[in-house]
Formats: sequence, C-alpha cells, structure tokens
Amino acid sequence: MAINNLMQTKKAFIYPVQISFEVNNVSPYQGIITAIAIVSIWSTSLMSFMIIDTQRINIIFLVGAIAWQTFFYTGLFITAHDAMHGAVSPAYLKFNHFIGSTCLFLFGCLSYQKLLKKHWQHHQNPATQNDPDFHNGKNKNIIAWYLHFMRGYWSWKQIIAILIIHNFGKFILHIPEGNLICFWVVPSLLSSLQLFYFGTFEPHREPRSGYTEPHHTQTIPRPVWLSFITCYHFGYHEEHHEYPSVPWWQLATVHRMRIQQAVDVNIK
Repeated sequence: MAINNLMQTKKAFIYPVQISFEVNNVSPYQGIITAIAIVSIWSTSLMSFMIIDTQRINIIFLVGAIAWQTFFYTGLFITAHDAMHGAVSPAYLKFNHFIGSTCLFLFGCLSYQKLLKKHWQHHQNPATQNDPDFHNGKNKNIIAWYLHFMRGYWSWKQIIAILIIHNFGKFILHIPEGNLICFWVVPSLLSSLQLFYFGTFEPHREPRSGYTEPHHTQTIPRPVWLSFITCYHFGYHEEHHEYPSVPWWQLATVHRMRIQQAVDVNIK
C-alpha cells in the first residue's frame, strides 16, 4: 500500500506522458522476460558456484566466475531500478513492484520502498545537496563520495538480514565459507562499486564547463557492447534522465536516435 501511494504521488514523474522518440516496437512482456532472465542466470550461477571446490579451481576461472557473478548482481539492481520507473511491467504495476522488490532483496536485502523514495529524490534534485546519491558538498573525491553514497543505503536491518542468511548458508546448508565469500559477498560489494562509478560518479560529477540544466548529468559515449558490459547502458545517463521510463535495454537506441536527430537539425 505504501509503495502504491508513493507511486501515485510521483506518477507524473515516474511515467512521463509521452517521449519524443519512438523506440523499437517490442513485446509488452520484454521487460518481464529480461528481468526473469537476469534473475534466473544470477540464481543458477550462484547455486552452481556454491558447490565447487574453490581450493582446486584455476585462478583464472575463479576471477572469471567472480566477474560473471558481479555483472549479474549489477543486473539485479538495474532491473529493480527499471521497476522503480515502471519499465519492467508497465501494464501490471503490482507485478512490476514485486519484481523490483525481489531483485533488491536478492541483491543485498535492500528496501524497495526506501530506494524508490530516494531515487525519486535523485531525479528531482540531481547533483544537488538534496540528491541522496550526491557527495556531501565538501569531499568530492571518488572514495569519500562512495562511502557517503553507501552510508545512505545501508542499515542495521540489512546487515542483520545478511548475517542471518550467511550463517544459514554456512551452518544449515553447509556451504563452504570460501564459496560464500567469493561468489556471494565479493560480487555484491564489487557490484556496488560498479554501480556507483558508472551510474553515479562518472555521469554526475561536475564537468569543467559546469553542469547542464536541468539534469546535471552527462552521457559517457562508449561502443554499445562496452556500454552494456560496464553498467547495462547507464553510461547513456542523460538519456535516462530525459526519458526515465525507457528501460535499460533501449537506452542505446534512444542514444542513437538523439544523435541522428541532432545531425538532422544541423543539416536543416
């Protein structure tokens, strides 16, 4: 009920009436299918990694497995983020919120309602002191900003929940400590760094020329394949703030359309 009330209050923001770009026609279930795919790959990989012998595997495989799991941890959060904008299942909002809540719990026992409120504040006040994702105004370096960023989202309830799950896995399911650390703890922490750097620090740090109104953000141009690997196309951050209801998997299309539109205007 609280989530629905918050979404109704912010409805004009979360769901823009219309965007000026006509993105590719896709199935109305594409967001759901994409979300289920990410959750399925993450969970299947996690279960598989929990039963391997970390003492005997090749170091290259170990590093690759951690990187793989980190990438899909990031996918969980990006999916939850899209759900906050109603982009996972626009036609079925209760299911949309359910997917978002599930992904945040799997990511790190995070509160969907709390993050929804903070994310709305971020979009309303990007790169200002009213932005919960912004630095404290004094320490702008990446380390201080990251620690300030993390303090705004971590809570004792979350830490206790993670400890309970960790001990359940270790003492009840008898999962080796090394597996829990390598494939559950480390990827989650690395994912938070990935999300912060590519989704907050890089696009929202102030350029030398100053911020551009009204979004105080910039797009980081990268090849589409690299944009996907770094953070599910969130380097196209200006596009995201301009059209927040566009899902992550269509941001590259919107980016290309904006470039083409700019070219057409210049030609005219």
